[in-house]
Amino acid sequence: MSSAPDASRSCELGSKADRTAASSTIAYIALGANLGDRLATLRDAAKLLAETHTIELLAASSAWDTAPVGPPDQPRYLNAAVAVRTTLAPRALLETLLEIERRFGRVRSGSQWTARTLDLDIIIFGNSTVAEADLVLPHPRFRERAFVLLPLAEIAPEARDPVTGESVESLLRACPGRSDAVKVGPLIPTT
Repeated sequence: MSSAPDASRSCELGSKADRTAASSTIAYIALGANLGDRLATLRDAAKLLAETHTIELLAASSAWDTAPVGPPDQPRYLNAAVAVRTTLAPRALLETLLEIERRFGRVRSGSQWTARTLDLDIIIFGNSTVAEADLVLPHPRFRERAFVLLPLAEIAPEARDPVTGESVESLLRACPGRSDAVKVGPLIPTT
């Protein structure tokens, strides 16, 4: 049994005017966990995203078991990616993701590369580029992270990096570190 929060509650943050962009945008979100029941956590987080009224889940990758980045004395990660259509602006989508992380017990300590119950990152948000202290889009390190590119390439191989114009598939071919990744199974089980 997962220690997940009540997935029947949708994420409701701020007023609608504060959260919405003029039209919908396709965004790609990376999911990762290396504490607890990793697969159940990722599945429950994807379910919460899908139940959020301003987010439509379009596609979900397989879950991938990968080595951690950073200190070697932490458990392996499960990683996945989802494609969503959202009317949220980038900042509001980030706040929604942070709220979902908190529901799963994530505490952001300011230290990078530590074990975590859940990590949700916006990888690409349409063609947007953002450079703020706590929000950079596209994600600044996704191009060199096989644990992001492997699941992303499953669901959006032709998606383009808004900065370089390269496809996800092309970025994956140039990315080292794929050899230890193991496909575990679908993020969203088929019925």
